[in-house]
Amino acid sequence: MSRLRSLPRSHLIAALALLVLALYPLVQPHDTYYQTVLFATFMLGVQAVSWNIISGYAGYVSLGHSAFLGIGSYTVAILALHSGINPLLLAPLGGLVAVVLATLVGLVVLRTRGHAFVIITIALLLSAQIVATNWRSLTKGSDGITLELPPWSRDIQNIPFYLAMLGLLALTVIFSALIRRTKFGTGLIAIREDEGKAAAIGVNTTRYKVTAYAASSFLIGVAGGVYAYFLTFLNPVGSFSILGSVTIVLSAMAGGRGTLYGPVVGAFIVGIGSEAATVYGGSSSRVLIFGLALMIVVLFLPDGLLPTVQEAWRRYRPVDTEYTDQAGALEAGTLQVRDRALASAVVADEVEDGAEKRAGRPLLDVRSAAKAFGGLIAVDGADLVVRQGTITALIGPNGSGKTTLFNLITGAMRADAGEVWLDGTRIDRMKPWARGHLGLARTFQTTRLFRSMTVLENLVAPLPDAKWSSMLKASVAGHEADRARELLAFVGMERFAGQPAGALSYGQQKLVELAQVLMLEPRLVLLDEPAGGVNPSLVGRMVEIVRDLNRQGVTFLVVEHNIPMVLELCDPVVVFSRGKAIAEGPPQTIREDPVVLDAYLGDEWRPPALTGESAQPDRPQEVS
Repeated sequence: MSRLRSLPRSHLIAALALLVLALYPLVQPHDTYYQTVLFATFMLGVQAVSWNIISGYAGYVSLGHSAFLGIGSYTVAILALHSGINPLLLAPLGGLVAVVLATLVGLVVLRTRGHAFVIITIALLLSAQIVATNWRSLTKGSDGITLELPPWSRDIQNIPFYLAMLGLLALTVIFSALIRRTKFGTGLIAIREDEGKAAAIGVNTTRYKVTAYAASSFLIGVAGGVYAYFLTFLNPVGSFSILGSVTIVLSAMAGGRGTLYGPVVGAFIVGIGSEAATVYGGSSSRVLIFGLALMIVVLFLPDGLLPTVQEAWRRYRPVDTEYTDQAGALEAGTLQVRDRALASAVVADEVEDGAEKRAGRPLLDVRSAAKAFGGLIAVDGADLVVRQGTITALIGPNGSGKTTLFNLITGAMRADAGEVWLDGTRIDRMKPWARGHLGLARTFQTTRLFRSMTVLENLVAPLPDAKWSSMLKASVAGHEADRARELLAFVGMERFAGQPAGALSYGQQKLVELAQVLMLEPRLVLLDEPAGGVNPSLVGRMVEIVRDLNRQGVTFLVVEHNIPMVLELCDPVVVFSRGKAIAEGPPQTIREDPVVLDAYLGDEWRPPALTGESAQPDRPQEVS
């Protein structure tokens, strides 16, 4: 009983609705009209929930998803026609064929995004219709395929189809919920929020997208098999209708794209509303009504019905959130982690002995890297070596190519020339997520957290390896969740674990992003302006965090304009100008180098002996 009470209210409401709908045909066994309407609504729900996996979770909007319903229908109808087996038994094969085709198509179309992806999915639907029309030897073309009538009594003609489609709807919702609770689901949300950042934290975006596209097709294909037997007649125009795909999209958007139950609610609204429009206005008016409804949803309910209602409820009954003073939280985090052995939260390079660490062998080696954007040369044959155990600074004026070099190292951009080596392995031809799995991590100049996720979900989103089994692990559970909480405590953000990342201040997001990349157990962390835009009271804390991590074996490459911070924290310092390094050495040498003073630091940092002044002027906190 206590477990039942602990279930979310939405699950209890859904279970009650499922029970009522399952009992309805038993109470009204001869009411075939309403059974047919509900059957069509259940089928729309199966399609909308499945569409939500690729378009709601991953953010790739498909306008051709009804093609999988037609593919499943034709697969089952053709097999039943030639084998004599009951189509209901063959329905899973319709799903398998849909998955195979979705995988093959996904490997091609998921290389695109935005408008191009939408157009290609529409082309997929129209192409399927053309193939079904012209491949007469298999599909009988426009004459269609006719199946035998079901063997059961006409008194219960619709009930088996009704219950089968209701069961498929329940199974689809459960399937979608299971995906969302795994790291696979978390990775899809990360792709929707920021695909480039998802790749940087180890998410194999290609595999995730293709798998999601295939997963979204299976149960639609199965439903197509059931639908084919329900109709007992198929033709290409009816099976591959663009209006069917529009209805799927409208259902998911009306209810709440990206939510679990939103597509189901939307399917009931659209399905029943569509029937009412047909009965009272005719089939021609239904298209107009759908167009108006889609426009209303986009303009006035962009998040969908369920998220809008939930947001209104939260405003009406706000929940008090306990926020602590940031300084106090930071200090608490420091003491807690120091008492609990930081090595359990941050990976040191334990395979090396102390002598090798002291030797400072090269960990990152960039050789003659080059990148141009048209006539603008951003990185010009740059060389850079970061040695094991150091905190190396990369400084220089804006536009000197520092961030572009970071992008070349992490794989966000492909170099025009040159090589990048990490601990003896050449990585410049690897995908970004593969580099992350080797121990390369990066924060961004402008924080790129997944804003709709909670802080804790942001930390468990990184994928430390390329194993399929890792995708199926629970997203927030077990040892990984414990490590995430330890890292949040280390950066002083454990009190915010349940808050949406987008609700944090900019400085807090910087701390969370650092904790996020530490989940990858990195050997080398690239920090892109960690103090940029951060409250000065947090800069000192950021310095202490980096020092603590460095003592545990993590190597850092830091791009930063806060020169006092660089001189205090980093050694060596590399100066970039016009796409290449112009100086390298310890902080004291760099601050007195005439080339560096002329190219970047300026007269404010020139020693008195060189300026003729008796004392140095006050130095600025930052150099732009």
